[in-house]
Amino acid sequence: MKYKCLVLDHDDTVVNSSQSIHYPAFLHTLKTLRPNEEPLTFEDFNHHCFIFGFNHLCKERYQFNDEEMEIEYKIWKSHTEVKQADAFDGWKEILTQFKKNGGKIVVVSYSESKEIKRDYLDHFGFEPDLIFAHDHGKDKLKPNAYPIHKAIEDLQISPESILVIDDMPVGYEMAKNANVDFIWAQWAYFDQRLDDHIVSSNKKSLNKLDDLFEILKII
Repeated sequence: MKYKCLVLDHDDTVVNSSQSIHYPAFLHTLKTLRPNEEPLTFEDFNHHCFIFGFNHLCKERYQFNDEEMEIEYKIWKSHTEVKQADAFDGWKEILTQFKKNGGKIVVVSYSESKEIKRDYLDHFGFEPDLIFAHDHGKDKLKPNAYPIHKAIEDLQISPESILVIDDMPVGYEMAKNANVDFIWAQWAYFDQRLDDHIVSSNKKSLNKLDDLFEILKII
């Protein structure tokens, strides 16, 4: 195999979670904290998170203070703990074969380890080799290259053997900061405004998971 390690985002890359969990959770937050605001569309939610980030959405657009951010977190957790997003069709076959061939799976996500482990066990029957998640602290998350460097050290792999797959710019920045290969995941949703940004990166993007079989050469 060309790649020995996949560094995967979780939400909207492996599981279809924004529409089923994170967006409804944020609507719940807005209803609680900003009941007089106009409803936020799913497209606007995704666009803002892609261009500026979720923290910017909370702190700048809606100007949540620290106390309100705590409320936002508790509402979000109340959704993630009782809901589970489906994995995108194709991941089970890809990851099962990749692991069978000796590949390593690393997850770098703003979700939390507990839910990531649950999703992998329920959907794929195994846990990732390494997880870097919300509960590990911001200094260990993308766009910081720390997860890549730690994976290289712990898994005894080379930068050339790593492929990062993510649907957000922070994943792209992490890969660029670590000088490893990157692919944009575009199978969760399509937005022309976001696609323009993706195209400008000159990095490969995929609309279909099936194309990963050929890229990973695991058949």
